[in-house]
Amino acid sequence: MPGSARLVDGGDTSEHVAGRPRWALLWSLLTNFFVLLALYNGVISVLLPNQVAALDPASKAENLALVMFVTSIFSTLATPISGALSDRTRSRWGRRSPWIALGSLIGAACLFGTSLMTTLWSITVLWVMAAIALNSMQGPLSTVVADRVGPESRGTASGFIGAGMTAGGTVGIIVAGHLASTLVLGYLVFALAIAACCVAFVLLNRERPSIHIRPAPFHLGSFLRSFWINPRRYPDFGWAFLGRFTIYLGYQGVVTYQLYILQDYIRLPVDQANIVIGNISMITFVTLMLSGLCSGFLSDRVGRRKPFVFFSSVVMAVACAVPLLLPTVNGMYLYAAIIGLGYGAFTAVDMALMTQVLPKDTGSTGKDLGILTTAINIPQAISPVMSAWLLGLSGGDYGVLFIAAIIFVFLSSFFVLPIRSVR
Repeated sequence: MPGSARLVDGGDTSEHVAGRPRWALLWSLLTNFFVLLALYNGVISVLLPNQVAALDPASKAENLALVMFVTSIFSTLATPISGALSDRTRSRWGRRSPWIALGSLIGAACLFGTSLMTTLWSITVLWVMAAIALNSMQGPLSTVVADRVGPESRGTASGFIGAGMTAGGTVGIIVAGHLASTLVLGYLVFALAIAACCVAFVLLNRERPSIHIRPAPFHLGSFLRSFWINPRRYPDFGWAFLGRFTIYLGYQGVVTYQLYILQDYIRLPVDQANIVIGNISMITFVTLMLSGLCSGFLSDRVGRRKPFVFFSSVVMAVACAVPLLLPTVNGMYLYAAIIGLGYGAFTAVDMALMTQVLPKDTGSTGKDLGILTTAINIPQAISPVMSAWLLGLSGGDYGVLFIAAIIFVFLSSFFVLPIRSVR
């Protein structure tokens, strides 16, 4: 916002905001991440599985794994590359805003196109295009926190984003579950929502023009080498990457197949499964919001991040054990409540932790945060394939997905302990 931003640290291009502009920025970030995660979860957990299953019910798990694997490869590449390019973007709208606006508009168009496809490969191609555009938007959008919020307030900012993400993911599944019988309408609702929110974000939170900033000389070799962050030189960055990677590897394996778990593990008919998945999301929504907002606020008050991340992963591991002991609808409801507490606390503090382990001497915040985002995208590529493989070994027993989730989610809790630059 004009008059509310200031350059910090001399030549740094950050513009920390305070007062009313900061609160406007926080609520805008919450709204955008709410819609983005509603889109992701609604499509990945409900709309896409229903669309893929309608093509070939007997091979639905394998086909969905293929779609997710191909998509995640491109998503993984898109996020750090767009982050790096946004660092170098020079426009009167700033560095991040053009990527946020254009990425959302292109992604929305491709998302709606996905709903019109009738073969597995055409669905894959359009969804890949949508994912590339949306991830090219998400990277710069995430970097706004590091650009415009001071370190002392990033726990609160992370709590807002975490609350938006977790609540959006829950509401997205509920909405998608009710629109599953009319897939075209379901895709259209999410496409219009993400385009409208991102354009509004750019207009309401005007970024300082970046035309006057002189970029470093571009050399392709140096540009490509910059994507390697040496964990020996930056150990905290490496530990944070591993912690985020493993927790999402476990979490995504269950979330991606949640509809099929209800159908083939809990033994619900398709129509009832689409409703129950919405009920599960509503329960998760309540505990996520409570846990997310409280954890972010408390993290700032006590000045600590690591204990919140550690204990949240332990709680998530406990949640994944519930359906193994109680493979019923009520068991899934209890799982939803506990996973919401753990995942809400994790996402609330995770973003703050990530911004505080970034290398201080690279001058490439967008690129470095994009690399950390691949710790989410890579598990999205691996977990469906790993889950399909585990299902094949177990004869289709979806209980093995919860066992794998417990192992990976619990393992992640120990990767945050060696981090030294963050308490």
